[in-house]
Amino acid sequence: MKIVDIHIYGYGQLENVTFSDLENFQVFFGENEAGKSTIMAFIHGILFGFPTKQQSSELRYEPKNGAKYGGKIRIFHEEHGFAVIERVKGKAAGDVKVALDNGTVGGEELLKDLLSNFDKSLFQAIFSFNLHGLQNIHQMKGEDIGKFLFSAGTLGTERLARTEASLQKELDSRFKPGGKKPILNEKFHEIHDLHKELKKAAAKNQEYEQLVEKKLTLQQEMEEITISLQELKEEADKLSEWKKIRSLVQEEKQISKELKEMGDFQFPVRGIERLEQLNQSIRPLKGQMISLQERIDQLKQEILSSQPDLSFLENESVLMSTLDQIPLVEQMMLEKQKCETRLTEMDEKLVLLKEKLHLSINDEEILAINTNIFMKNEVESIAKKGQKLIELQQDLEKRFQEEKDSLENIEKDVQFAESQILSEKERAILEEQINEGSDKKGLEIEWTTVKDKMKFYQDETKRERSLQQQRWIQFMIFELILLGFTFYSLKSSQWVLFLLGLIGCIMMLIFMTNNFRDSKQEDIRKTLDRLKEKEKKLQEKLQSAEFRDLSYLIEQIKLDDHRRDNLQILNIKLEGQQNQYERVIAKFEDWEKEAREHKKKLVALSSNLRIPEYMAQSHLDEAFELIEQFKLVGREKQHLLERMKQISLEQARIAEEVNFFTNRYLSETNKDLHKIAYLLRNKLKEEHEKYVKCTEKQRKLEDFAADIQQLNREHQQLQFEKEQLFNEAGVEDEQFYYEIGNKAEKKRKLLERLFILQEQLQYSLLNEAERESFLQIHHAEELIAEYNNKALTLKSRLTELQEEQASIKFEIQVLEEGGVYSELLHQFRQKKFELEKEAKTWAVYHVAQDLLANTIEKYKNIHLPKMLAKAEEYLSFLTSGNYQKIHLQRSGTGFLIERKDHTLFEANELSQATTEQVYVSIRFALATTLYENFHFPIMVDDSFVNFDARRTQKVLQLLKKLKKNQIFFFTCHEHLLNSFSKESILQLTKNTIEIHS
Repeated sequence: MKIVDIHIYGYGQLENVTFSDLENFQVFFGENEAGKSTIMAFIHGILFGFPTKQQSSELRYEPKNGAKYGGKIRIFHEEHGFAVIERVKGKAAGDVKVALDNGTVGGEELLKDLLSNFDKSLFQAIFSFNLHGLQNIHQMKGEDIGKFLFSAGTLGTERLARTEASLQKELDSRFKPGGKKPILNEKFHEIHDLHKELKKAAAKNQEYEQLVEKKLTLQQEMEEITISLQELKEEADKLSEWKKIRSLVQEEKQISKELKEMGDFQFPVRGIERLEQLNQSIRPLKGQMISLQERIDQLKQEILSSQPDLSFLENESVLMSTLDQIPLVEQMMLEKQKCETRLTEMDEKLVLLKEKLHLSINDEEILAINTNIFMKNEVESIAKKGQKLIELQQDLEKRFQEEKDSLENIEKDVQFAESQILSEKERAILEEQINEGSDKKGLEIEWTTVKDKMKFYQDETKRERSLQQQRWIQFMIFELILLGFTFYSLKSSQWVLFLLGLIGCIMMLIFMTNNFRDSKQEDIRKTLDRLKEKEKKLQEKLQSAEFRDLSYLIEQIKLDDHRRDNLQILNIKLEGQQNQYERVIAKFEDWEKEAREHKKKLVALSSNLRIPEYMAQSHLDEAFELIEQFKLVGREKQHLLERMKQISLEQARIAEEVNFFTNRYLSETNKDLHKIAYLLRNKLKEEHEKYVKCTEKQRKLEDFAADIQQLNREHQQLQFEKEQLFNEAGVEDEQFYYEIGNKAEKKRKLLERLFILQEQLQYSLLNEAERESFLQIHHAEELIAEYNNKALTLKSRLTELQEEQASIKFEIQVLEEGGVYSELLHQFRQKKFELEKEAKTWAVYHVAQDLLANTIEKYKNIHLPKMLAKAEEYLSFLTSGNYQKIHLQRSGTGFLIERKDHTLFEANELSQATTEQVYVSIRFALATTLYENFHFPIMVDDSFVNFDARRTQKVLQLLKKLKKNQIFFFTCHEHLLNSFSKESILQLTKNTIEIHS
């Protein structure tokens, strides 16, 4: 599980705070009271509920400014995907709402499923790591450290060690062998003393013991009499019960005897009734079968007398198709007349088109000319190309004249510009005069620069001398202090300090000698000398040279530069215009080439179209269009001729088909097609009516056959059921069947009566064996009277014994009230009861200790080895291999730590820092082995403040290796931030929360 986002509505000092896109290793850095512990408690509260008011040991972090108490976190779960857990103030631990990305919404049950039913204490013990665990190690005695580490390796906290110590403390407070203060030891001594005093009192009270013995004898005799009275009462009750049920038992015996004499035989259940029902069903079935057979014979005769002409009906589709075509004959005649008229028009149109073309070729040759789409595209292309060449020729002629005029104008401008510029000799003279003037300005600027540098170095020399004097004073003061320290050490005979002081003085002198060399001032002095010499040379040069005013010369050079620039621009324009002129001439040449190609294609195309060349040059489109029209009209004429031929053939076919049906199915022949069609339709209708009637009768015949077949099956089924009844009864005819049926009915009634008797007898006090024995008794009244007399005698004796027992009790009471024995006996019994009560409490704690010891032993043998192997790996890493093994002690709960030289140490023998490293190794191993399937975030809150820098870096490196769990590291130590990437650090302040950079 990974925490992705945190949104705090209000929790402690934090209000409306959001953390987004949390890293796998997230560092929260801030000063004290910046909110680190609050964020950690907030995560615990959202996952497991807010602390209740009864849990005084935990802070509730309720907002003081009225903000909404609670917040939400967004997590990624390996099984359920992304989920949002929101908890706000409500009943008890707050109201929680869980929403999954797939739409599922739930409460505490869904949250427990996401958290694998972890509770808060277990989560904090395994995955929440703070300074508290390490502080416990510092506060423990030496012998308890091993137990604490073992407890941390099992539960993640010291609870196991606390529980074990608590149980032992409870046991020791109740009993110790040879002890005096524990409760059970005190009770044993008290009972022992009371038992001695009780024996002394009993020796003086012999009469009391005799009375007690006699009381016990009387009590035993009274119990025996009570048992005898109970037995007599039970015997009398049984005899009374027998008097009530004797007639029922005798009737039961009689019925059982009759059933035994009847023997075993089979007869169907409700056999007589079922046989009569079958007979009633069979009789009407036979009548129905006879009636249906008569109707079937009648229908067969009717079908034979009205059979249709099936061959005529089979040709119905062909006949109807032929008859439907008869009206088309007249339409075909009309269409044929129209075709003849249209054919005449086509001939006239062809003559007209041929005259327009005025070609010396016949019609077949015209029709053979290729006018497909490719030829048409070529005609259009060549025609467009010819028009385009004419337009291009006109455009080129116009552009040629324009470019020629522009070229002549630019050539005139160039000639004028060349006449305006200075010659090269005149320009060289002016530039030489200007250069001389420029040298003067440069020398003046250089002289000023040299003077500024000299002033800077002179100021720097003054500052350096002042600083050197200050440093010299400081070093002299330090030297004097060291000399004083050296003389003091010599005077007080502290030779080590004297030697140190002497070395310090010598080193200070060497340092002063090296530091106060005048190398820098020497360099500055040399630089000043060079600058002064340069200043002198420049001044001499300025005084010896002759200079004049340069403004006029510069203006002349600028004007010449401007004219030269204009000339250069005009030359460029001239070159461009010449290029344009040449391009127009080149285009003229390209046009002539294209014109020759166009003429060649035009000649080839006129040959293919069989038209003269002059016609192709001026009227190519019109000639091609007329040829297309001629071919179109010619094809249409061919289509009309073919259609007229098809009409004639179709008329002949229809007449032939009608004659076929007339000759085969009609007696009279007639040349009128419409009358013949009418007669054929009437005959078809008559045959259809015969076919329909015959089909209906055939369907009825099939229905009757199915009905009679069904009745036949029912009749056979009823006969089969009747024979089954006979077989079950073991007879062959109905007479024997009825005799056995009567016998079965009688047996049924006897069984019903027997069942009723047994129902009544099952509530009797007497069981079946007792009822059998009582059948031999004939004088039950006399036996009852005898039992009553014996009971009266025993009751009289019991009354006498009760009176004697009351007298003895009174005498014992008098003795107990008058002596010390009764008091001692009461005290002895009271102390014995208290001892038994305390012993039970001691036994409970002892059993709990045994259970805890057995559980620890099982954990040591099964789960602990895997955890210790990982803890050894972590410890070796944290201690750089100095400590490599963690061994279990053979008895009890504790560890032995093995150093790399194979020396074993108990936990209390290790240094404080090494003990903390063992604890850290065990805690991390517990989370990554025994709980490796639970990938909850591990939260560490400044738990390594007592480590030095090397140990701290080792722990941080180990944390970074725990890739399966998200790590939240809370710290207030800024020097640790260099160990993490900037993206993983969130900086917390008391007022705001910002990303650390």
